[in-house]
Parts: sequence; C-alpha cells; structure tokens
Amino acid sequence: MNKMIKIFYTLASRICCCLLIAGSAIAQTDTTQHVINSRKNSKDHLGKPYVILISADGFRHDYAERYQATHLLRLSMAGVRAASMVPSFPSVTFPNHYSIVTGMYPSHHGLVNNSFLDEKSMERYSMGAKNKVREGKWYGGTPLWVLAEQHQMISASMFWVGSEAEIKGLRPSRYYDYTEKISVEKRIAVIKEWLSLPEEKRPHLITFYLSEPDHAGHSFGPDAPQTRQAVKLVDSVIYELSEAIKPLGLPINYIFVSDHGMTAVDRERPIARPTEIDTAKFIIASSGTMMDIHAKNKADVAGLYALLKASEQGYKTYLKSEMPAHLHYGSSDDRMNRIGDILLVSDWPRVFSNRKPGIGHHGFDPQVVKDMHASFMAWGPAFNSGVNIASFENVNVYPLVAKILGLSYSEKIDGHIEVLAPILKK
Repeated sequence: MNKMIKIFYTLASRICCCLLIAGSAIAQTDTTQHVINSRKNSKDHLGKPYVILISADGFRHDYAERYQATHLLRLSMAGVRAASMVPSFPSVTFPNHYSIVTGMYPSHHGLVNNSFLDEKSMERYSMGAKNKVREGKWYGGTPLWVLAEQHQMISASMFWVGSEAEIKGLRPSRYYDYTEKISVEKRIAVIKEWLSLPEEKRPHLITFYLSEPDHAGHSFGPDAPQTRQAVKLVDSVIYELSEAIKPLGLPINYIFVSDHGMTAVDRERPIARPTEIDTAKFIIASSGTMMDIHAKNKADVAGLYALLKASEQGYKTYLKSEMPAHLHYGSSDDRMNRIGDILLVSDWPRVFSNRKPGIGHHGFDPQVVKDMHASFMAWGPAFNSGVNIASFENVNVYPLVAKILGLSYSEKIDGHIEVLAPILKK
C-alpha cells in the first residue's frame, strides 16, 4: 500500500482523537460491517454497470489543479471534469452530502443544517449525535441506495450521510457506521471484496466518503501546506482504489465529488451574538456563517427582527419569508418546518463566534463566494472522454446516477437529467 495512504490514515486518526478529547461524538469505534444476507440483485440487473460515488469532504473546486492532484487530473481527462459543482445552501457537510444522493435541496429533504431544530417535535438534530444520525425520521427524499434497494439492486456504503439510518424501511445491503478507526487500506480492500462477490450479491452502487481535505482546511486554511498535503493524500487514495479494482475487469464508473469548498475568514473581527437576542424567548439552533433563530412565541418575531435589522453589522437579517429565492431556503421551501423564523447571514469573510474563529470555514452563499464551490469529476465506460463542462448544481448528480444504473423514480426532485445527460455516451 502506498506510503501516503498510511500517512492519510494516521493524520485522520489523530484529528478524530482530538475531536473525541474535545467532547465530539463524531468518531466512533464500531468497525463492524452490517450485512443483510437475504438480498440479491434481481435478474434484470445482472450485467448492468457499476457506480462508485466518492466524496472528499471540502475538496474545493480548484484544489486538483492548484495542488497538482495528478491522478485525479489524469483520470478525469479520460472522462468528464466540471468547472465546479455548486453546493446547496447552506454550504455545509450534512445537507450537501444528502442533497447529492437525493437530488433535493436541504429545505426539501429536511437536513437544513449540520445542526437544527425541528419545531414540530422541538427535538434537535446534530451531526455529532449518533442516536439522531441513525434515526430515519430526520431524512426526507429517497437516497440513491434506497432507490437501488427498492429496485432489488444491491448497494453498499463505506460511509455517507444518512446511510446508517433506516429510510423508507431500507438501509444499504452492506454498510459501515461512520468511523475513522478503519484504515484507508482496509476500506479499499473492503470495496474490492464487495466487487469480487458473486454477481447476484455484488453491489452496483457504492458510496465512499473521505474526511479530508476538510479537516486540514478548517485547521490550517485552504492556502496552507497541510491542505496541499491532504489533497495529495486524497489523490493517492483514488489512485490506489482504482488500481486495486482494475484487475476485476468490471464496467465501473467513478464519480468523484465534494460537498463544498473552503475559504479563509476574518479571524480578528468575529461577529458576537447580538445582545438583542433574549435566549429566554428565542432558541439559536445553529451559528457560524448563519445564525438560525427560532421564537418560542411567534408574536416576538417582529420585534426582534426590527431590532436586529436596525443594528446589523457584518451580517444581513432576514425573516424566513424574505430569504433570497436562489437559496431555496425560505418559508415556501421549508417542507419540514426546520428553518428558523429569523436568519442572520454573515458577510464573507466574517463569521459568528464569541471567540477567535478557526482559519478555514464554509457555509456561505455559493453564488456570492466562489470558494464554496465543490468538485466534480467522472470517468468510466458510461462517460464521454475528454469533456469539460460548466458549473452545475449538485442536485443533478442524483438523476445522473439513476440513469447510469437504469433506476426509475417517481418522486419529485430538484435535479434534472437534462443537465448532465450530455456527458453520457449514447
């Protein structure tokens, strides 16, 4: 195994250990593979192509060229490369990973932020609360692995937002709970094992998540040598994966994406929580690049809005009903009533924080801050070769994967197959 892969695993493990020490519940020690042995591919799917959907968290749209990810650049030259992939708002991890696999904006599928309040139940969801992450009630839409299993097509997940939960009564046939305790070498070996299974048990859809270069970008900033190294390490992982699988001779299509980009923020002028917000009357569900405020009594909304609007500095104040339409984050979009009554959206490069913030952040409006844009590359027998395309929204990946795998769907989504159909061979 490539030495850089081992470095990648060591770096990720150290970071996760630090998170655990800090009280985070993100990293888990359960390394068990969950398998539903009773399932098998229907005869209609035998001989169909395969898709490995890979996400490198925080892999900004320009990282591959900027930091010379030579393997990814070479592989995508034989396939398709987008100028960028535009994340949904807010441009943070959980909402966007789930938008990629549902074809829906966050306000439509329900994961409206990494942490949020559900007003109907008055329960909070948080990406660090594993008991919440594994509850299917939080997840709307039909993720790609559920769509596949509904069609009696085997799917497998080496981590993805939502894959640990039972959604519409289904999980992937094979999956792992998220953990950094499994080495990258082992992860690649597992994916190869999945694709070496007898045809009736072999997954046609595999999701594969990598936590870098997001950790490096947050800790050191997008311009740091540590982030360059993290990009190089991801590049090596993709190379090792493709080389490990190549001898199997299967018609495998690789789709490499990220959830968002990364930008350096103003660390010297953080925006403190406005003193006008009375926490006895209001709940702040999330902060960072956007402060999400829920009123315990809706009669108090207008008064606080007027105070915040009059004193805003470094941020813009919106009622949920007046959020810019291009964000798809207003009252008419909030299908599960999980978006706050008042939203304070910080002006780049400033963020909300009561102490000196970290160097790198994401979450800003991607139409305003280009650094938020993500990556998209694809190669394999389904794709045209040597194609460069314009930027597009990430909700369009869902119909693309469904098309490659021959999966139909009736649920209304926000993505459109017409956007990416031209990159497929006829």
